Amino acid sequence: MLVGVPREIKNNEFRVGLTPAAVREYVARGHEVLVETGAGLGIDADDAAYVAAGATIAASAAEVFAKAGMIVKVKEPQPSEWTQFRPGQILFTYLHLAPDPAQARGLMESGVTAVAYETVTDAHGGLPLLAPMSEVAGRLSIQAAATALQKPNGGRGILLGGVPGVAPAKVVVIGGGVVGMHAARMAAGLGAEVTVLDRSVPRLRELDELFAGRVRTRYSTIDALESEVLAADAVIGAVLIPGAAAPKLVTRAMLGKMKRGAVMVDVAIDQGGCFETSHATTHADPTYVVDGVIHYCVANMPGAVALTSSHALNHATLPLGLALAGEGLAALARDPHLRNGLNVHRGRITHRAVAEALGESFADPDAGGIAA
Repeated sequence: MLVGVPREIKNNEFRVGLTPAAVREYVARGHEVLVETGAGLGIDADDAAYVAAGATIAASAAEVFAKAGMIVKVKEPQPSEWTQFRPGQILFTYLHLAPDPAQARGLMESGVTAVAYETVTDAHGGLPLLAPMSEVAGRLSIQAAATALQKPNGGRGILLGGVPGVAPAKVVVIGGGVVGMHAARMAAGLGAEVTVLDRSVPRLRELDELFAGRVRTRYSTIDALESEVLAADAVIGAVLIPGAAAPKLVTRAMLGKMKRGAVMVDVAIDQGGCFETSHATTHADPTYVVDGVIHYCVANMPGAVALTSSHALNHATLPLGLALAGEGLAALARDPHLRNGLNVHRGRITHRAVAEALGESFADPDAGGIAA
């Protein structure tokens, strides 16, 4: 199959769909790879690096979209890209369609078969293609919070880890999944006072064992959530639901009772955010203030560390990308976990949670067949 890699065009997005190392894997299996010129510059990989890996360089994105049978990206397609897809073409990327009806409609109208990284599952019930970026975003959230807490940036002027004789910052992590665990690890490592809220008692037990008492755990009731948020210097929103919009857990009413200059980092912003007052921001202008509380809601957080993120993402996506390139739609029919990543096919929404979030009819890929 001819696999295409266009340059990412979303604001301040520096990652790339395939690294040169991943290109070598595709080429070794007999596939052709067409990479838009400059696509890898954000990870310090120039066109020569891709040519050395066996790729061909395209002069424009239009050439990539027109020639490739499968497009591999990182972020959701932008409006100028929707119209370049065609029926029978495979798109393999992050989509986050639930809070984005315009993108969903654009992909449906194009006829493309769109497989979303974030809804692919594994045998353990995990989200293996979301996990690496969740790890990055979780760790990065603490760096972002620590920076925003500095007084010149509008924060409370508190050092995350404090110093001997001065209390550290109170960091509250809402959600104990992959994002939350890595956020807690970073915050605890910097010496902060960390509390993780979650609604799974088994998960809280795991975190308690993992951190050996270094991190506090609380079952997330309305009362517990409110009391922790109001006492926090930094709140990390780390609640993500596969294919669905994130729940709004921190309300506007809570902000007026929080500490002035406290920071909220919404890692769930790609799925609509888990704070009522969240709206997506960019790396160029990452924060805004509501009721004296700083909001950091960058929609593509891992893009800030593109080199780390691109390699981590490619390690996770490579086996499934190779399966799609080698088998086409038959790979979806064969592998139920990869099939869970199918969000759009032949103009229909094929993921139940996405369809429900968008108010669209659901076309069951198990019932209709997708290999043809």
